[in-house]
Amino acid sequence: MLKMVKKFFDFCNQKNRTKLYQSVGLGVLEAMFTAMKIPAAFCAIRAALSGTITSGDLLTVIGLMLLSTIGKMVINRFSSMLQTEAGYDTCALKRIEIGEHLRYLPMGYFNDTSLGHITSVTTNTMEQVGDIATRAIMMVLQGGITTVVITFFMFVFDLRIGLISLAGIGIFLLVNRWTNKCVAQVADEKLSADRDMVGVILEYIQGIAEIRNYNMFARNRSRMGKAIERKKKADIAAELAAIPAVGVQNLIVKLIGVVIACASLFFYLEGSMDLVYTITMLLCSFMVFESLDMAGTFTALLKVIGKGVDLANEILDIKQMDIAGENIVPEHRDIHLEHVSFAYENRKIIDDVTLDIKENTTTAIVGPSGGGKTTITSLIARFWDVQEGEVTLGGRNVKDYSFDSLMENFSFVFQRVYLFEDTIANNIRFGRPEATMEEVMEAAKKAACHDFIMALPDGYDTMIGEGGASLSGGEKQRIAIARAIMKDAPIIILDEATANVDPENEKELTEAIENLTKQKTIIMIAHRLKTVRNADQILVVDKGRIAQKGTHEELMRQGGIYRNFIAGRKQAVSWKLA
Repeated sequence: MLKMVKKFFDFCNQKNRTKLYQSVGLGVLEAMFTAMKIPAAFCAIRAALSGTITSGDLLTVIGLMLLSTIGKMVINRFSSMLQTEAGYDTCALKRIEIGEHLRYLPMGYFNDTSLGHITSVTTNTMEQVGDIATRAIMMVLQGGITTVVITFFMFVFDLRIGLISLAGIGIFLLVNRWTNKCVAQVADEKLSADRDMVGVILEYIQGIAEIRNYNMFARNRSRMGKAIERKKKADIAAELAAIPAVGVQNLIVKLIGVVIACASLFFYLEGSMDLVYTITMLLCSFMVFESLDMAGTFTALLKVIGKGVDLANEILDIKQMDIAGENIVPEHRDIHLEHVSFAYENRKIIDDVTLDIKENTTTAIVGPSGGGKTTITSLIARFWDVQEGEVTLGGRNVKDYSFDSLMENFSFVFQRVYLFEDTIANNIRFGRPEATMEEVMEAAKKAACHDFIMALPDGYDTMIGEGGASLSGGEKQRIAIARAIMKDAPIIILDEATANVDPENEKELTEAIENLTKQKTIIMIAHRLKTVRNADQILVVDKGRIAQKGTHEELMRQGGIYRNFIAGRKQAVSWKLA
């Protein structure tokens, strides 16, 4: 129990941990105010048994009761606020910390880690920890402290009853340990089922177009139904495991109260305890474990807090790329790969590649699907670290750069564009957050998207759906290009940026790319003849190696993969219905 509480305390930053320590201190005061009912009851019983109740006795009892009630209310208010603030603030900060941590993880992590896992941890898990921690920890700590303080008062009144109460606390802790083990057996399955359900639902929503196109609703509904059913069963199993264990725990607590009452009566009957003490101890038998009973109910939830903390720490413990380089502004931006090799999950993707890309030139990368084209651009931009060889920018290894200073040199336009659920202006401004509205509009005009933006109901203030769902593919691409124009980085990486654009948007998109790439170093992955034939150099990548290298004319004279590639593209363009 205390181990789980400590785990959450360690999870908090220093500021929130201090708030929790302060709330514990206030909890001791609250427990003392609660325990003041015992001397108040003792004074009332003693006066009643004496047969004469003086005004002094009455004032003492009323004063103690008022002090106990008002003091407890005031302290509880401040203690609850401290714990609530610490709980919610901790989870909010951890979400931000996880987001910052993910920023510098190798891209390979996102390939072998489910989006559902990350989403579940940062949303559901942190939400549960925030909600449960503020109540469970407060109830557990306060219940424990109150029980200890009342037990101390019982020691003052009668050593024997105090020892019985202390033994009861020990028995409770043993039973509570068994309760936590029962919950632990199903806690992992509950969290795993929750994570898988989120992943399946996200996949269903993100792939709804493909599901509709291929009429795969039945199969995906089945997968989603199984995930939801598993979650339901895991939740029920957790409840079925916790309820009997907590029930036994609560029964033990009440039986210990009965033992205290019976012992008090026995001591009275044998003449070793006065009646006033006996009646007081009978009242204490109901009070002493009342708070502990409630705390015991909430200790089962501490396991959920502990698992949530473990899942968040699991992400935060993933080793980041070494980003603590220098803030370098290179004198030139020539790119060089020297005997570079890279493997992913024991499968070699890039095999001993050496190449040069001169500043302010255009390099086109072509080749069969899966040959390693995108991986080469990812290694250049240090989305991954090479396992052999080195990548240099401006004569310096990319690992020498701090990650942020390295990224200042690159802008990216991918085939699959992601836009944020925000205004169009802010999506363009993402490339330079401090940009003025005039600069945003100028970038949009260069990207050939100003006209369609102005035709929207709210112009640049139009809110777009998550991922840009409310825009066409070509419109999203042009906004992405406007974003890249806004950043104005010297190196542009285009990863099949025009592959899926409809003919109506192709002219505008081509114009936008021309505006983006003026006087820049261009590295493009492309499948269209018109986008590669004028490149300063063309790299043909096959099976992780540079199979051919040269200009369009040189490669056409060589024959091989490139000439076959061009012939295939020409045949596809000339193909038409008879």
